[in-house]
Amino acid sequence: QVSLVESGGGLVQAGGSLRLSCAASGRTFSTYNMAWFRQAPGKEREFVAAINWSEIITDYADSVKGRFTISRDTAKNTVYLQMNSLKPEDAAVYYCAADRDYLRFREHLASHSTYDYWGQGTQVTVSS
Repeated sequence: QVSLVESGGGLVQAGGSLRLSCAASGRTFSTYNMAWFRQAPGKEREFVAAINWSEIITDYADSVKGRFTISRDTAKNTVYLQMNSLKPEDAAVYYCAADRDYLRFREHLASHSTYDYWGQGTQVTVSS
């Protein structure tokens, strides 16, 4: 089992950058596949980015490719989401998610049902 705590959200102007962090508890963080999702008011939760336990697989939503980068630091039990060139449409609550089932992750990494563990979310607001 793992607990996740996001941080790093805030208010930024369009074109600016933010780096979100997701700190995980537990000694087995290195075995978890990780992802970021986001949810804007009135919209469904959507996939943003994912990285597998060995960092061989990374994937991004088309809307953030080239602007966002997911990474992880196993020594710090932390996964990051570097967000550059932010747009007003990136505004949302960003959630960190984790799961240990690699086969399920490989086939359905963009599906929120793949992940068993979720953080509480961090708000990102982008002003135009």
